[in-house]
Amino acid sequence: MSEQAFQRAILAELKRIASALEQDHRPPEVDWRSVEAGVWRQRENDGWIEPISAASPVALTDLVGIDRQRERIVTNTRQFLDRLPANNVLLWGARGTGKSSLIRALLRAYAVEGLRVLQVDRDDLLHLPAILSHLSAQPFRFILYSDDLSFERNDANYKRLKSALDGALSSAPDNVLIYATSNRRHLLPESSTDNLQASWVDGELHPGDAIEETISLSDRFGLWISFYPFNQDTYLAAVQHWIGQLAVRHGLEYQWTEALQKEAVSFAQARGVRSGRSAWQFACQWVGAAALQSY
Repeated sequence: MSEQAFQRAILAELKRIASALEQDHRPPEVDWRSVEAGVWRQRENDGWIEPISAASPVALTDLVGIDRQRERIVTNTRQFLDRLPANNVLLWGARGTGKSSLIRALLRAYAVEGLRVLQVDRDDLLHLPAILSHLSAQPFRFILYSDDLSFERNDANYKRLKSALDGALSSAPDNVLIYATSNRRHLLPESSTDNLQASWVDGELHPGDAIEETISLSDRFGLWISFYPFNQDTYLAAVQHWIGQLAVRHGLEYQWTEALQKEAVSFAQARGVRSGRSAWQFACQWVGAAALQSY
């Protein structure tokens, strides 16, 4: 055997061993009877589901200040669980306003009714056909959850994902919906120059190609739910709710005073945002410090 042939044989054997080792370490199939949530893992052409703990301390009733948004997504999800027509959902808007928490709270509320959540990262959405084939035969109802879904204008993955969504959603099994969160309504940055391409045709305004391209991906979601920064009253209501919850949990007695409200307002001003997240963070800081002093 020549030296080149020997090297090729060695290389082929190493590849075979590596492939065998990879197969040996591939996780077993997920048993969705005992698993409520998972994340899709992709390695080259191979993908699998890794179980994760999605236990959330947040119930639907804990999400203060987003009653309208909660009602809309709960209604859509219950339609889905009852095997009625339902839409893919895009939750978009200000940071920290409860978009991701709402998804986790849905799982907490409806897991007993057969709801399951599979988190799929943005780049892995390109593998939707393989993901859907994993789930289609399952007796459970799946939300494919993609968090913080957004793109830059020159991101080539945008058009690839749009194509994958078109093909996958046209043949998606009826036990799967996609719920995505984003800070952008159309998932792409919007420029004022986009409007310069609009034109009037026979008395009707036609958007330009840039605008059409901007909305083409978000248009795949039948339900858009918008989230906005909290006003001060809503923020303080969220603070009071979370302080009450945490105080009970840690056996702390407290009074909702004007001084405490001012402290909460100062906390939000320092962070430059009033939101459910900042309300939770202030409550953690204040209750933790107060409980420590009571020891």
